[in-house]
Amino acid sequence: MKFAHLADCHIGGWREKELKKLSIEAFKKAVDLCIQENVGFVLIAGDLFDTALPDISILRQTASALRKLRNKNISVYTIAGSHDYSPSGKTMLSVLEKAGLIKNVARFKANKLQFTTDKTQVKITGLIGKRGSLEKQDYEELAKQHLEAEQGFKIFMFHTTIDEYKPEGMEKVEGQTVNLLPKNFNYYAGGHVHYIFDTNYSTGILAYPGALFPNNFKELEEFKHGGLYIVNHNLEKEWKPIKVREVLTFKFDADNKNPEDLQTEILETILKENILDKILTIRVAGTLKTGKPSDLNLKEVITRLSEDAYIVLKNTNKLTTKEFEEQQTIQAATTEEAEEKIIKDHLGQVELNLEEIKLALEDEEKVTHDLIQALNQEKEEGEKNIDFETRIIKDVLKKLKLEELWNAA
Repeated sequence: MKFAHLADCHIGGWREKELKKLSIEAFKKAVDLCIQENVGFVLIAGDLFDTALPDISILRQTASALRKLRNKNISVYTIAGSHDYSPSGKTMLSVLEKAGLIKNVARFKANKLQFTTDKTQVKITGLIGKRGSLEKQDYEELAKQHLEAEQGFKIFMFHTTIDEYKPEGMEKVEGQTVNLLPKNFNYYAGGHVHYIFDTNYSTGILAYPGALFPNNFKELEEFKHGGLYIVNHNLEKEWKPIKVREVLTFKFDADNKNPEDLQTEILETILKENILDKILTIRVAGTLKTGKPSDLNLKEVITRLSEDAYIVLKNTNKLTTKEFEEQQTIQAATTEEAEEKIIKDHLGQVELNLEEIKLALEDEEKVTHDLIQALNQEKEEGEKNIDFETRIIKDVLKKLKLEELWNAA
């Protein structure tokens, strides 16, 4: 018995049409690999699609790939992830299941999570992922005794962040303790966290295969490509890369350079490489000696490189100039003084009628400062939009002592 474990395909998720195309191409290649490896079944641990209602063209191509597996008598078991989950239940995963192409293993009967038994006699179950890590409550309320007592080779599928196994840089991402997972399973097939990881847990192995195809600029830089796990009955596993295009990454330091010289350096450096039909990522950071960041004409650079490259992506989030930094320093001081004056001028003028927000006048100034600080947080590099928004909302509710509203949502 051998099976494949993949997750976070996010088919159709990229805004750029070239990369959107590669996300489905990666899935098709993964399907071909599963057939080549002669696996008994395939696990997709959430986020097959980037949205609950993907474009019809994306759905048609995905269904065609899944049909190849069905024709080889290879079953596909899934759970919904935070992206392809829908509270209303209106999701294309349901359409694929009704077509007999996938099987949802997050099934309940009499409030108890059920097992789905594969033709290999492996027993599979799991819980869906939800936006804002709301699945945590499902784990806290999950009846586990019957799951843990079940005999045989068992797999638990999950789509959530585990606090104990967070990768570096994800410290602020909402997660849950590993102790909420049911015990006594042979394999824990994880999704949601886009990094490659495995560890021993309970009586088996807990693993994240990473995204099937990189989902953002940082992932393209770090991973270059995605992949999946092939696992046998002895829990011997191999991570298999899924390469659809080669990625070349370039990083340039702007310190003490003018825009014209830096632009020449970028173009000359990259053109020394063979860039034909490759994905190029260009990250420029540092402090320019003169001019403004907009004086660096990367549009012209990208136009030239796009004649040969498959696609060119740039990131200049950390590019600045000395003049801009000086202006920001002066402006920051002025802004702080202005905020302080505005807050003091308006103390006591806002009536808060909500029973939950009865702030004493002496606390109002502190709370206002706390709210400004909470709303002024920046999105971490690589942090998903939904995780960033969730973090901000929860922080604001915490400042207002309204955490119970989040818990009741």
